[in-house]
Amino acid sequence: MSTVLSGFWARFSGWVIAIAVAAVLLVSALTGDHPGTDLDVLGYALVVTSGLALAAVRRAPVAVLVVAGLCVVGYKAVGFEVPAVAYLFAVYGAVRAGHRITTLAVSVALLVALPLAAMAFTADGPVSEAFAQARDVLELAWLIAAGAAGEALRQAERRADEAERTREETARLRAAEERLHIARELHDSLTHQISIIKVQAGVAVHLARKRGEQVPEALLAIQEAGREATRELRATLETLRDDTKPPSHGLDRVPDLVERARGIGLETTLTIEGPRQDVPAAVDQTAYRIVQESLTNTARHAAATTASIQIDYRPGTLAIRVDDDGRATPGTAPVPGVGLLGMRERVTALGGRLRAEPRSEGGFSVQAELPVGGPL
Repeated sequence: MSTVLSGFWARFSGWVIAIAVAAVLLVSALTGDHPGTDLDVLGYALVVTSGLALAAVRRAPVAVLVVAGLCVVGYKAVGFEVPAVAYLFAVYGAVRAGHRITTLAVSVALLVALPLAAMAFTADGPVSEAFAQARDVLELAWLIAAGAAGEALRQAERRADEAERTREETARLRAAEERLHIARELHDSLTHQISIIKVQAGVAVHLARKRGEQVPEALLAIQEAGREATRELRATLETLRDDTKPPSHGLDRVPDLVERARGIGLETTLTIEGPRQDVPAAVDQTAYRIVQESLTNTARHAAATTASIQIDYRPGTLAIRVDDDGRATPGTAPVPGVGLLGMRERVTALGGRLRAEPRSEGGFSVQAELPVGGPL
């Protein structure tokens, strides 16, 4: 219930305040002493308008300030001794919005115009009486108080916003430090395990050659994969340590992925269409990771014999497609593994699109479109 009420107040508070002020001013005008003239209807209209204008004070504080001021001068000129309550609210709103100089200028003009308006109505009376009537309509002390209240709230809101930004920056810094810590731990752990694999593969290759035996292609692929994994781990950690350093893997390294895929028996082809162009570093790295993850999934899960990679440089878009002839069944939804989820998160973060699904002719297809300087 409280949530509903708070939402209602946030949406309609401007109108509630405006209607309330307009009603109070209208009652004050109806019960106050003023000579009856043909301009009474205009006076009542100006009194009500000055209050209702407050409904827009948050969207257009300066405009409301000017309208309220003109209404005060107008109904004062036709003889209505109604306090300028609506103008005080407008001063508060304008100062709160940061328009201090404009509010000061409009208020000074209003303080000058009110005695002139009173003199226009009481042409035969003394000047002192006109100034007294103007002072009754707009007390200087109340004007200063309204401006001071608006400035105080503006400063409070600014300090609150600054405190919120500080908390967010602190949270981001802590998260970055934690990610770096995790990255270092993973680097140390994985590097150790991969180094063991690389050493064991190297020993096996050495012994096979020493005995004059043919070294299996799979063993050579394991050895090369160990070297590449170590290089990637080091490059990733260096990138985390220095955000300004460009990624070490991009589209120029895709041919290496093709060669490694062929080394494990997966017949892989690479096709590049369109004129080669520079792409943002994040897109460059994401494209590499999409190809890498797609080939990894093909080799591990698809039982495929062939794979094709197509990179298409289009105006404003980089398109990547990786197909295989594996055992994926058409019409079945792919299992959302970690690799597929990671690719989708990378592409979505860049404002791109990703499709990963079985092909109608058999096998699996990964298609991604990444923006490189223009809308998709």
